[in-house]
Amino acid sequence: MANILVVDDELGIRDLLSEILFDEGHQVELAENAAQAREARQNMRPDLVLLDIWMPDTDGVSLLKEWAANGLLNMPVIMMSGHATIDTAVDAVKIGAHAFLEKPITLQKLLKAVEQGLARDQVQQAMLAASPPPPPSVLSMSTVVATENVSAPDVQQSFELDRPLREARDAFEKAYFEFHLAHEGGSMTRVAEKTGLERTHLYRKLKQLGVDLTRSKRSH
Repeated sequence: MANILVVDDELGIRDLLSEILFDEGHQVELAENAAQAREARQNMRPDLVLLDIWMPDTDGVSLLKEWAANGLLNMPVIMMSGHATIDTAVDAVKIGAHAFLEKPITLQKLLKAVEQGLARDQVQQAMLAASPPPPPSVLSMSTVVATENVSAPDVQQSFELDRPLREARDAFEKAYFEFHLAHEGGSMTRVAEKTGLERTHLYRKLKQLGVDLTRSKRSH
């Protein structure tokens, strides 16, 4: 299962792609413009993005350039359009897009492009995992957060760096959310405000990471 972000200003296309990808077992996040895409990119860290070229505010190619310039193009991006020229498609690939799909998108082409994009991502992660990690191999992190009147619990967590990137990332995120849940007494509203996530996305993220919500409430 992969986290896939679908960015398209047409509701019908978003719904169709979401349904197809969900049936394939993927987790899907939807965005109808560049602003929502930026937020989703930051919150969910997608494994792959399906990005429409023609959008009313910021077009897909400009958003692709923005991600590339800011070092955020670390996931496969598949561009989509029903009106783009060959030159536009070539430019997108030069910037860093993985592939280009012409609308209307057939089921076969969509699934093939997604499969190839995710396979490329897995190969890159495998290469990172195979590279010898810089010493020391274990990063120890002690995090203490304090306000004027309230001191947060001292959380110490060791992260093994010689493991696949996704596993290391999930371990860090789980520790991060457990820390804030303990500090906020298990209050999902306060944790959502502190971490900048919507409650619905926060619940889904905690469930995906296997965070025990009842434990945070008991320990407070």
